[in-house]
Amino acid sequence: MKWGERAKQGIVVAGDQEYGYSITQLNNPVGVVVDQLGTVYVADSWNDRIMRWPKGPTQGSVIAGGNGRGRESNQLTLPSGLSFDRHGNLYVIDRDNTR
Repeated sequence: MKWGERAKQGIVVAGDQEYGYSITQLNNPVGVVVDQLGTVYVADSWNDRIMRWPKGPTQGSVIAGGNGRGRESNQLTLPSGLSFDRHGNLYVIDRDNTR
């Protein structure tokens, strides 16, 4: 959800469905970051993936994980935090893989 300054109501920017695994759903989102273009990135913890929502669309895309739980380089287990560095690289806390 997004709240502008002095807003009385929030605006849905990602998700907006019941919890689940489909591309329009989140399941226990625990981290969010927004880039300079307004793209929203969400750590979708129980789906073991990182989702991206460009400004406007109602359907996100998986940009990391989403290949089941595990320790492979293309897998995450309960991601819980996100951050960008000054070069635009995305960093993810892969909580249950302790990395």
